[in-house]
Amino acid sequence: MKLGRFLSTTVSRRSGGHLLAPHAGKPASAAGGSVIGESSSCSSSSSTGAVFSSLRSSSSRGVHTIASTCSASMSSPPPNNTRPTTAPSHPKTLSSKRTYMTHSHLPEEHRMVYEMCRKFADEELAPNAGGWDQRHEFPSEAVKQLSELGLMGINVSSEHGGSELDALSYAIAMEEISRGCASVGVIMSAHNSLYLWPIDKFGTEEQKAKYVEPYAQCLQEDGESLKVGCFGLSEPGNGSDAGAASTTATLSEDGTEYIINGTKAWITNAHESSAAVIFATTDKSLKHKGISAFIVPFDSPGFSLGAKEDKLGIRASSTSNLIFDDVRIPADHLLGEPGMGFKIAMQVLDGGRIGVAGQALGIASAAIDCAAKYALERKAFGKPISDLQSIQNKISAMAVARDSARLLTWRAAMMKDKGEKFTREAAMAKLAASEAATMCAHQSIQVLGGMGYVSDMPAERHYRDARITEIYEGTSEIQHLVIAGDILKEYKQS
Repeated sequence: MKLGRFLSTTVSRRSGGHLLAPHAGKPASAAGGSVIGESSSCSSSSSTGAVFSSLRSSSSRGVHTIASTCSASMSSPPPNNTRPTTAPSHPKTLSSKRTYMTHSHLPEEHRMVYEMCRKFADEELAPNAGGWDQRHEFPSEAVKQLSELGLMGINVSSEHGGSELDALSYAIAMEEISRGCASVGVIMSAHNSLYLWPIDKFGTEEQKAKYVEPYAQCLQEDGESLKVGCFGLSEPGNGSDAGAASTTATLSEDGTEYIINGTKAWITNAHESSAAVIFATTDKSLKHKGISAFIVPFDSPGFSLGAKEDKLGIRASSTSNLIFDDVRIPADHLLGEPGMGFKIAMQVLDGGRIGVAGQALGIASAAIDCAAKYALERKAFGKPISDLQSIQNKISAMAVARDSARLLTWRAAMMKDKGEKFTREAAMAKLAASEAATMCAHQSIQVLGGMGYVSDMPAERHYRDARITEIYEGTSEIQHLVIAGDILKEYKQS
């Protein structure tokens, strides 16, 4: 069944039944999440107006937002923890508390997102991921299907063409999509977290109409062309030092244009995008407070792309430089206020780390799937190697690392949905999930032995894909700095 028509076959029942059509998939608990604690009833409700037809219900409950039902944290903060909160713009939230420990505890709508994405990953992504990787081929048909499923505008408000689902839905979707293909996962993540979110959050209505609505829908009316966006922060000389931007944006004498010069490096989706959110220095004397954010359409004169990078992993996504040579953009393409760029970038990265954590979880899950299935089939010493204690220890360690990182990721997502400060939690999630992905992929190869080292099996691709999750959107070393800095700040204030 073509997944583009998946949602049109949904069944809506007024009394709270499943909205998805029955399919021969695994139960909600099949992703390996261990059942911890007890579930409780959920009575809060809030209609998001989501465009996911599969997540619409004619019941009075409407579509739940996770923020209306979630506890902000798996554990209570110290008594002196008075971390500031900010009210989210959408999804709309109600006050209630609940903690989710595994997929079977999730509200119905989130389980449906999980089941839909899992089915799509199993049927459309996993069988093709190896070929896309070997050919370095952008999976355009898969991205079209993501668009039809509403996943290329998953967090954007319905008013601006998106699905208006919450951060937990995004984290769940990212894990399952990336389990099928990590390259498709990063394409989806960069488009949603890094391009759409800052414009939807800080943009004017005019900017949203032009640079959010068609991109949230992604697949255009002709049924072929895609509107994909990207994000330009890193430069050849700055890396983790995001405040050292050498790209400049100078306001023209008549005040009608900004003239941009410089180069942005390591840009995901570069060759498929038609616009980017980029950061440039507008006042060098103010250092990081002199950085501003801009929306740059790729048809601007003076703009060009560098060659595609030949990468170790996530090879079905394009990565290259964005080159600005006296690129002139209208002054109204400034995103937010002058000097807000660094602040915008840091907020983007906070949310983006939830997406990368989801991607890493998907890679870890794929590695566990590969190792466990092989161990059950491969025989040595007259029995399946799954009977060997050393193999069981590896699979156990893999599952513990993955599930622990998943809980951290869901916690960060839930805190974002509640409008709470989640910088530390997002860093923890990204750090734990990326290191879990690398460990799981490494141990998967060990379980497979020689078969793990050849491309006949997906284990080596998982290993190559996992490595980048410890690097982009903040290296593991940067995550440790973010986490420790936030903890020490609390102790100083106590």
